[in-house]
Amino acid sequence: MKIAIVCYPTFGGSGVVATELGIALAKLNHEVHFITYKQPVRLNLLNSNIHFHEVTVPTYPLFHYQPYELALSSKLVDTIKKYKIDVLHVHYAIPHAYAGYMAKKMLEEEGIYVPMVTTLHGTDITLVGNHPFYKPAVTFSINKSDIVTSVSRSLKADTLRLFDISKDIQVVPNFIDASQRKTSFTDCQRDLMADPEERIVTHISNFRAVKRITDVVDIFYNIQKKMPAKLLMVGEGPECKPAEEKCKELGIKDKVIFFGNSNEIDKILCFSDLFLLPSERESFGLAALEAMINKVPVISTNTGGIPEVNNDGVSGYMSNVGDVDNMSENAIKILENEDRLEGFKENAYKEAMKFDIGRIIPLYIKMYESALAAV
Repeated sequence: MKIAIVCYPTFGGSGVVATELGIALAKLNHEVHFITYKQPVRLNLLNSNIHFHEVTVPTYPLFHYQPYELALSSKLVDTIKKYKIDVLHVHYAIPHAYAGYMAKKMLEEEGIYVPMVTTLHGTDITLVGNHPFYKPAVTFSINKSDIVTSVSRSLKADTLRLFDISKDIQVVPNFIDASQRKTSFTDCQRDLMADPEERIVTHISNFRAVKRITDVVDIFYNIQKKMPAKLLMVGEGPECKPAEEKCKELGIKDKVIFFGNSNEIDKILCFSDLFLLPSERESFGLAALEAMINKVPVISTNTGGIPEVNNDGVSGYMSNVGDVDNMSENAIKILENEDRLEGFKENAYKEAMKFDIGRIIPLYIKMYESALAAV
């Protein structure tokens, strides 16, 4: 099949999943075309089965805000016609499903019919999409999609609760490519991050308020009072500066490393002993899954789709949002005993393997084939 994938090309979960899906499809000899405003961060290699088409938005003084949706829908029309695309798969309802629908209607004027699969990822539904300004357009775009998927049962429930949806929503969870993960490191590499006796605690996100970044700092503060430890903070965003300031206030600045965004997530995780995810809301918890496949147990909240990923008492522990004391206690419980820590690490890996890409890709291929058959 020839599949066009529309996504955000950033470090966020939706962009990561869309990119890795495309790469996996290309390995199965499908022809994949990524269409977005810059090359996705996880797309390191283009080959005969993987293509990237940049969406350029001309700047006109007339427009206070440049019309990306128009540029995207026009680029979709051109790409689908030129490469004879079979299926369009858009990730994120806003603005991709909306632009995809407009492209479909323009193509139909020329007698070209391309089915559209829309995957809902989270904030496109629970935050941005639910805003009164966007809600009618999001509802319309979802209902006009040929197939709709969500990355968790929790997100499906939220979508049906917040929107007037007439389409069936199929749950296809996020995934991980276990074959690409190497859970090993050398002592000299680990020594770059921490001393041998120090536990390494890690947090990775886009540092938005919903991630409760200062809770990460508070939990680590409690951990380091009980044992030698280092905190690795990976990502960028508006909450980065307040977190840095809090580290200074608590006197732990020398025990925390802020990396910014990184393409070496797996390398950082393979050094790690524990992952912290105290989010206010997560539609799935892809960061937790990436930690688990690298044998890193997870301390998380019990909100949204996280309970579908982090098995409480097995791959880590879950607590109520904002319960820093409980999360700290659970973290210390795992870290203070070497045998217990090793047990949680092995369990985390086993739980993550339930989401291996080999189990998920066939679900998408079956959907594409079903959508094509209905054209």
